[in-house]
Parts: sequence; C-alpha cells; structure tokens
Amino acid sequence: MILLTSLKSQTKLAAWRVVVRTLKVAVVGAGGGIGQPLSLLLRRCPGIDELALHDITDIKGIAADLSHVSQTGKVVGFTGEQELETAVSGADVVVVAAGMPRLPGMQRDHLMAANGNVAVKVATAVSNASPRALLSFITNPVNMIVPTAAEVLKAHGTFDPRRLFGITTLDVVRSKKFIGDSMNISPDEVKIPVIGGHAGITILPLISQCQPRYRCDPQEIHKLTHRIQEAGTEVVNAKAGKGSATLSMAFAGATFVDSLLRAIGGQEDLVECAFVASELTDAPFFASPLQLGKDGIKGYVPLPQLSDYEKEALEKLLPILRQNADEGVRFARTFLKGQSESPVPAALP
Repeated sequence: MILLTSLKSQTKLAAWRVVVRTLKVAVVGAGGGIGQPLSLLLRRCPGIDELALHDITDIKGIAADLSHVSQTGKVVGFTGEQELETAVSGADVVVVAAGMPRLPGMQRDHLMAANGNVAVKVATAVSNASPRALLSFITNPVNMIVPTAAEVLKAHGTFDPRRLFGITTLDVVRSKKFIGDSMNISPDEVKIPVIGGHAGITILPLISQCQPRYRCDPQEIHKLTHRIQEAGTEVVNAKAGKGSATLSMAFAGATFVDSLLRAIGGQEDLVECAFVASELTDAPFFASPLQLGKDGIKGYVPLPQLSDYEKEALEKLLPILRQNADEGVRFARTFLKGQSESPVPAALP
C-alpha cells in the first residue's frame, strides 16, 4: 500500500513537472496597444519562468507593473535595438507585436513600408540569439511579414518552416464569435477552420466545415464571410483613426501562444490555424489548421472538401498570396542588401 501510494505520488509529480516546465517567452513590442494586454494575458499562462518584454521605448515601468501580478515567474524589461538580442536570447517562444497599427484608408503595402524592418530586425536577432525559438508574428501585414522573416532566417542559415508563424487566430476568434452570436450559442462551442491569409479576401472562413453545422442561405454565408474579412476595418473605423484591433488581437495572440506552450510541454492533439510556409496549395505561405508539437508544426491538416463558393474564393485569394510572398521576399533582400552596404543599421520604427 505504501509502495502504491509512492508510485502514485511519483506519477503525479512527473505529470506536474511536464505541465510546469519552465519556459522563456519574449514579447517584442510589449509597450504598444497589443503588447501590453498580450503581456498581461501571458502572465496567466502556466510554466513561463521568464517573460521578457522588449520595446524601443523604456519598458521598465510596464515590466515592474506586471512583475507585481501574483503569478509565478519573473518579468524583465529590455529597451532599444541594442537590447533586442538579449531580450530574445534563449527564448522558447518569441511573439512580435511591434510596429505601426493600420490607420483608416491605409493600404497594406504602405503598412509594409513602415513595419517590414521589424521583421528583418527581429528575425536577425532570433537567428543570432535563439535560432530554435518558435517565432510568431502579429505585426501586420502578416501576408508579407512572414515571407520577409523567412527570407532573413534563410540568409542566416536558421530557417526552419516548423518554427515560423503568422498569428491568424483573430480570424478564428471572430468567426467563432459572429457564428456563435448568430446561432445563439457560446462561441466556445463553435469550431471552424479559417484558411488563406490575414487580410481582406485572403481570409477564408470555411463555414461549410463549421461545427455545429451553420444552416443558412448562400446570401447569408456571403454576408458573414465578408464581415469576418473586413472585421479589422470595422474596428479601425470605429476607433476613428485612434488605433486598430488591439484588445481582441491580444486575446487571440495569447490564445495562440498558450497553445504553443502547451505543445512544447507535451500536450497532444493541439490544432491551431496559422500563416506558415506550406505546400497545401501553390502559394508558398498559407494559413490552415496545424497540428502543434514540441518543435512547432507537427503536421499540416489536409484541406477538407470545400463548397463551390469556398473553392471560388480560394482560387481568387491564391494569386494575392503569391504576390504578397514575392513582395515580402523582395523587401527582405533589398533591406539586407542596403544594410550590408551601410555602416549604420536602421532602427526599429
């Protein structure tokens, strides 16, 4: 009996050790409208031994504030480009929320001009200081930022397609919320994959695959799809030029990072949608449901049978994703070439 009790205690202890394996998470852009609530939500994730906060402006006050939250683990602040590598050094997960938010009327290529160097700088720092980190970008435009980061990682010889993500979880969160409200059920009861990209018509919620089944006429499906695709613009307009979707994005980002941490800890059967290097279509980067594991992507869930409307929408979005990928690669190569020719590196925006 004593031996049995001892074995049970050892089993519980072993399971507890798996759950609370100490991890380091770095948040780049932690002082911004997304970064602050994201960092707060991450304080609730079990197993984070160190939460490293980085921003171009002084982050020490925010780090001190979050360090008082009654959760295990320490919070450390890092400021400026010179401390970026230190911030991400040894990180298991690096989540990037830095950059300019989208303003009313701003096109994605204009946003890329403002935020592209964030991808270059962070990917370079991760290559140098934590090449095995799971690198996840919130920074928009995700459709271009992720290919840019991939090209930089390739230039440094550290690219691993399993470890680079564009966080598109907000598209899933919105789909679950809008469908849940329409069906008068909890959004938590809704399961729906969202594929494609993370801007406009490249966002494709597969309503035909929704569980429980969403029963409505084609016109309603078109209307709902359009609302999900333009939900970001809905928030930008509602904020009247004073910001974009920050709080809901922080919620979505924390949800995705929590799944990464659980996968690193050994939890099985974790599936999340994200924008990644992919061979599911002829677009080199594509958002789809992914099986997560200890090393990032464990497997790619095959695309299901699509409705005629979804097939048509997919054909329309693929050329855009291919173009976005080409633009991201060109941006990276141009930036890296200019950086090698200039003795003074450009600063993060």
